[in-house]
Amino acid sequence: MQVRKATGADADAIAGVQERGWQTAYRHVFPAEELDRGGFIHASRWSERLERPPPGWSTFVAERAGVVVGFASVGPSRDESGIGELYAIYVEPDEWSTGAGRALLEQAEQQLRSEYAEATLWVLEDNPRARRFYERAGWAVDGGRKAEPRWDVRAPEVRYRKRFELRRA
Repeated sequence: MQVRKATGADADAIAGVQERGWQTAYRHVFPAEELDRGGFIHASRWSERLERPPPGWSTFVAERAGVVVGFASVGPSRDESGIGELYAIYVEPDEWSTGAGRALLEQAEQQLRSEYAEATLWVLEDNPRARRFYERAGWAVDGGRKAEPRWDVRAPEVRYRKRFELRRA
């Protein structure tokens, strides 16, 4: 397993991992027909973010035998000034519980820790597997909640927070 900084050439693989992750992990939340239709994660958007990332954004991929099996994106919080955020972490469903997610989370936290004293992430409230994953890594619910519409579903999300010892390089 290798974790490295993502490049524009990874856009298609990242979009595929994210879409397959949604199709598997969120099947009980969002309409199956919409998930099965596919095409809702756009590689072009990932290509733009990877080639010209917004200020402070970093994206990493995990590879096994040269194949991208997961990714994580981090940067400044979209909600609070002065803290970081884990925007996304997805792993191919058939790679769950292989250590890929843990390796990505460690890299994401290392990047966040280098710039921020704390960070947040948002996760679907009805995603017990992901919530256990974050909790085992020391993230804790902080009381933040939101529900953004997708396919006429307003799925509640909860915010997690983790404090870091700030170390600037």
